[in-house]
Amino acid sequence: MEAYIAYLSEILLVKENLKLVKEEAKKYYQSHSMKECSEMGLRLYASEHYPIQEVGIFLLGYSAHEFPWALTFLKERVSQHENWKVQEILAMAFDSHCKIIGYETALPLIEEWLNNDCANVRRAASEGLRVWTSRPYFKDHPDVAIKLLSAHRQDNSLYVRKSIGNALRDISKKHGERVSDELSAWDLSTKEVQQVYKLANRFIESKK
Repeated sequence: MEAYIAYLSEILLVKENLKLVKEEAKKYYQSHSMKECSEMGLRLYASEHYPIQEVGIFLLGYSAHEFPWALTFLKERVSQHENWKVQEILAMAFDSHCKIIGYETALPLIEEWLNNDCANVRRAASEGLRVWTSRPYFKDHPDVAIKLLSAHRQDNSLYVRKSIGNALRDISKKHGERVSDELSAWDLSTKEVQQVYKLANRFIESKK
């Protein structure tokens, strides 16, 4: 473990590079057992350096289908991290887990995360799956994605509402009529919903 951490320190701490972080995590995942990935993920997260923590987060996401505690760790511990870049990695790790188990299979989990008390957990689900309709299952069932996202248009976190609105805007680029139909049914009497509506409707409005 220590040799691998020293290796990561040498290549990741010179210059922060998300692409390199993702590549190193994927290489480790493809060449080690899930048990090794989960254990290394936990060890790397204990680092004081964000890029090394980020590799650990990816490894926990990759191994969570075999070790449920890893998913719990992501949800309960990583979501509390103060660094916004780490929260971006949490979203990606969640998406990796959903991809591994299959997005249709992951539907109850996606709903669970979207309804979590922690804004970072909710945002990890909405942001991690962007572009939602480029993902298997949602590509063939865009209405499911639209409904899941729209249900959170009144989220109490602006951080989450922005993610929801932008995710719906993404979908509108291929499914403008379906998103437009959904938006037309919204009650716009609150500023929270208005904020999401404005973001979600931006591409549709620009095409008029």
